[in-house]
Amino acid sequence: MCLFIESIKLSDGKFFRLNYHQARLVSVFERFFKNYKPLNLSDILEKQDFPKNGLYKCRIVYDHQIRLLEFVPYTRREIKSLKLVETSIHTDGFKSENRAQIDTAFSQRGNCDDIIMLNNGFLSDASYSNIALWNGEKWFTPALPLIYGTQRAALLDAGKIIEKQIRKEDLQQFQRIRLFNAMVEFGETELEVIDNQ
Repeated sequence: MCLFIESIKLSDGKFFRLNYHQARLVSVFERFFKNYKPLNLSDILEKQDFPKNGLYKCRIVYDHQIRLLEFVPYTRREIKSLKLVETSIHTDGFKSENRAQIDTAFSQRGNCDDIIMLNNGFLSDASYSNIALWNGEKWFTPALPLIYGTQRAALLDAGKIIEKQIRKEDLQQFQRIRLFNAMVEFGETELEVIDNQ
């Protein structure tokens, strides 16, 4: 049975985007665990003795029940360089515990800090982040990411980013790229788009 993950930002005792994590968990249950009632993240977290100060990743591993729940101190990785890596990873958009194919792609980064994965020539994600690119007017995020992240969903709902299929050849249309996920806020990691990435 496949295991799934929710990585929830906990900062000074506050959980971030919990409603988006709950929505993703419900879709996992609808797809894989139809005979079980979806877990209620708010109820589960309220019963935990969680840290009230500092930045933590609340990592929940689950199938039809919780298999692991932990609070891990979090330090943001510094990303200064990216490498484009062609992959053929099939995804259904859920956050699975099995990262073997992504790890294989990441191992091809060379001297770069992270990768941008290409699927059939289309940009998808970095190794641990969704991405968005700035064309001088708007931020665009790949329409077919490997993982439909919670912050990505929140940014789309707020109209701050727009879905678009982006090919490798389209990179020349963009000046900036942002990497973001449940733990890294939109704008905290931003790089210049360089043609030879």
